[in-house]
Amino acid sequence: MAGAKETPRQKLISLMYLVFITMLALNVSKEVLDGFGQMYEKISDANTRVDESNDNIFENIKVNAEDKGGKWIGHLRTAKEIKEESDTFYNRITEIMTQITEKQREKDPELKEYAQMDKGEALDVLFFKEGSDQRASEFLDMINNYKMHVIQVFGSQYPEYIEMVEARFDTGDENGNIQNRDGMDEPWFVANFQGFPLVSSMAKFAMMQNDIRQTEHDVFATLMGKELKMSSNVNESNYISLLKTEKGAYYQGETFDGSVVLGRKGGAQNPNRVDLKLDGRALTDKDYDLIAGGIKLKVGAGNPGDHEISGNLIFLNDGVESKISVKQSFAVISKPNSAVISADKMNVVYRGVENPMTISIPGIPDNKVNASAPGLRKVRGSKYNLVPSRGSEVKISASGTLPDGQEITTSTKFRIKSLPAPSGIVQGQMGTVSIPKASIQNQIIDASFEDFDFDLPVRVVGFTLSIPGVPDVIVSGNKFNDRAKQVLKRASSGSKITIWDIKVKATKNSKLQLKKCRPVVIQVI
Repeated sequence: MAGAKETPRQKLISLMYLVFITMLALNVSKEVLDGFGQMYEKISDANTRVDESNDNIFENIKVNAEDKGGKWIGHLRTAKEIKEESDTFYNRITEIMTQITEKQREKDPELKEYAQMDKGEALDVLFFKEGSDQRASEFLDMINNYKMHVIQVFGSQYPEYIEMVEARFDTGDENGNIQNRDGMDEPWFVANFQGFPLVSSMAKFAMMQNDIRQTEHDVFATLMGKELKMSSNVNESNYISLLKTEKGAYYQGETFDGSVVLGRKGGAQNPNRVDLKLDGRALTDKDYDLIAGGIKLKVGAGNPGDHEISGNLIFLNDGVESKISVKQSFAVISKPNSAVISADKMNVVYRGVENPMTISIPGIPDNKVNASAPGLRKVRGSKYNLVPSRGSEVKISASGTLPDGQEITTSTKFRIKSLPAPSGIVQGQMGTVSIPKASIQNQIIDASFEDFDFDLPVRVVGFTLSIPGVPDVIVSGNKFNDRAKQVLKRASSGSKITIWDIKVKATKNSKLQLKKCRPVVIQVI
């Protein structure tokens, strides 16, 4: 009846309904959380690449300031100020991200379980709980101070960038408010971070770090490009940059001694004659096209290895031939037909069985790679078998010599694990198996390794039969003997027969020590 007072039961039902609706509203699907996680990973990777690029440009500005002085000194001063401000802001965000993921890292050290990062209490406690106003205010001040500093230091010289910087670090109006979807004023910080899943806040912080590095990049690239444009009279429509190297390929760790030079791409003279050889074979007209200042080759890359082009390009000037010597090389590598995928933390081999291994050194033929370890045997090419025995780990060493004479030696440690315990099997099933009483005495007891990738067949040489209320029967072999069959007749429908103390031996290696076999239970039907 309208206006009637609610009973305690009705109040409880109403409260449960509100809680249920709230849970539905807060339930974020795993797909959405994984999407934010993938976004966070991509932005983080991009930040690393931009950071490396920024360091390279900054070093170029620094070198120019030391070598040339003049305007470069002012550019270096501007770059240093922006870099210091950017690093301070970037590192503060990293500290916040570390702080709000502290509890998550306890159960997920690598922060890869994005579906579990659906709660945002850690960030809410840091910035939005009672007494946290100062921390939130300090962070907003850092954003605005960084924005204003960049505009003062850089925007005063290049005003065309002011609007872009303001857009990247916009925190609302002068009171720090923005209009929400209902047209009401709401604090920018609250609208962007309060109550959001942890993974979405991580993505937003990574995006803010990306804005910082992109702003830093814009400053450095502008300073570098502006000076180059002012100090050079070379018309880019007539020149192109070329990379000149002493050899066609380099190994990791070597010093790259290539040179970037300007090449004329307009107005240059075509060679009048070509006298070139590729690996000692003279090139014919069909192997190249004449272009301004040189030739364009159209020959097959050839077999894997180094290939050399040598000879002369010949130009005719006022009836006199001028020869430009050529001695260049390029490397050809085999085309890959598969990917290399490995689990970095799964360096495990099993004791007593043949563990297949692939051992190779890039750049060295398999027949010139030497590999050694206790129990290691080469099968063919880069394929080996390792049969570890004693100890808890084994070290595999591989060595070889590169074409340039450099010797490569490396070693990898593998943990040695014992074989898992086999499981008893009846009718091809493990655990509990339902079998009609009349069929039980004809069953064969078998055993196998569950979810084990190695081919290790075993045979049952004995077991113990146990029925409630009846003395246990020890059986030799893998079939029920006469005594066991008599006992089986006393098993009632619905009772459970336990086959335990199953003794097994490896078929191919009877001396191999195996763990105690897991029992199998027969449910009588």
